[in-house]
Amino acid sequence: MSEFVRPLSKEEFEENFSQIKPIMNDTEAYLESSRCLFCYDAPCVTACPSGIDIPLFIRQINTKNITGAAKTIYEANYLGNTCGKVCPTEVLCEGACVFNHQNVKPLEIGRLQSFSTTNAIERGVELCYVREDKNKKVAIIGAGPSGISCACELRKEGFEVDIYEAKSQPSGLALHGVAPYKITNKEVLTEMNYLKNQFGYKVLYNTPIDSKDKITALEAKYDAIFIGVGLGKSKSISIKGETNINVYGAVEFIEKLKLQHQEVFLGKKAIVLGGGNTAMDAASECARMGVGSVVLAYRGSEKYMSAYAFEYDLAKAVGVKGLFNTLPVEILEEKGKLVGVRFINTAYENGELVAISGTEFIEECDMVIMATGQSKKVDFLAWIDHLSLDKESRIEVNEKFQTTNKKYFAAGDAVNGGAEVVNAVSDAKRAAQEIKVYLSK
Repeated sequence: MSEFVRPLSKEEFEENFSQIKPIMNDTEAYLESSRCLFCYDAPCVTACPSGIDIPLFIRQINTKNITGAAKTIYEANYLGNTCGKVCPTEVLCEGACVFNHQNVKPLEIGRLQSFSTTNAIERGVELCYVREDKNKKVAIIGAGPSGISCACELRKEGFEVDIYEAKSQPSGLALHGVAPYKITNKEVLTEMNYLKNQFGYKVLYNTPIDSKDKITALEAKYDAIFIGVGLGKSKSISIKGETNINVYGAVEFIEKLKLQHQEVFLGKKAIVLGGGNTAMDAASECARMGVGSVVLAYRGSEKYMSAYAFEYDLAKAVGVKGLFNTLPVEILEEKGKLVGVRFINTAYENGELVAISGTEFIEECDMVIMATGQSKKVDFLAWIDHLSLDKESRIEVNEKFQTTNKKYFAAGDAVNGGAEVVNAVSDAKRAAQEIKVYLSK
């Protein structure tokens, strides 16, 4: 049973979704940075996809060089503030901290990163020198983490950059798809404004690239194009009752909650279908919104869930209950009203998950959230000539993040199929460096 009461005001919503990693004050940051051993060949750096020099920025914090710490972070990761909050640090940098081998609490690297970058943003610290104009223009499709990272790196090198964004705000899933208790909308947008002012790229909002003609127009206008479109809507699992009005895709549900907060109306009992990190976020959010009972139903056993263990712990901590080895076969309705889900038990036989005949049962609920993965944007990608996709409809790129259409480069979820924000940021920065080489020829 959830301990939260449905929030009816902005203040109540913020209380229910208070930050799980709040910003440190100066004293906290100094004391925490003092714990760092400044390891030679530090494993935390190796574990960071963007390769931030973590011992260096922590030493800079400890010597009160907060500006230097922020610059060290941003040199490696253009979304340094956002990643400090949304990265799964428990399995990346903090998971690699040597203190873990001594039964000592690992250093709070993510919070130290957020501390220094927040300080820089609030003071408007100038990050770097933008080189002279190279008279080359690059179009970026999508203002998500990969698009923003690519834009920053290209602008630093002196290229003119226009970002085409279908929505009215930037930052993709960092804004629309990350749970509010990890990062607030204000924090995301504040960093986006900071970067835009620093680097001077242009963002054309409410400007979807949604036709072959628009693709052709971009190709005529720009010297290179970067694809940072991410993934599409939640996948269907093709069971009866899936189209009921109270069945939500997890990505769409989280976006709605991020944008509408306490205005979102929820039921009394929710079932979340899935076992990934998005399922954990959706379940936790339901509980924090005052849904009386939240059940997380996964088709396999708990140990085979793709979610990080700490994400499931967060969900359990707010009252979410797990239901394992249960496969949904039908979403039940009575006179159009959602009343439950029919499940069948499963088991592993010779490594394969199979349904057990005669074990069907019904779990009552009045809303269902489908956290069953996201579809690829294959319709959009089909408009680009000579662009190859792999068997899972991901964009094929070479080691330079160049696609089979040489004018196009790509990174982020549309390439990797769905990874962390930090992966998108890091890969897009490398793609921008390769675009520089391509245009220099």
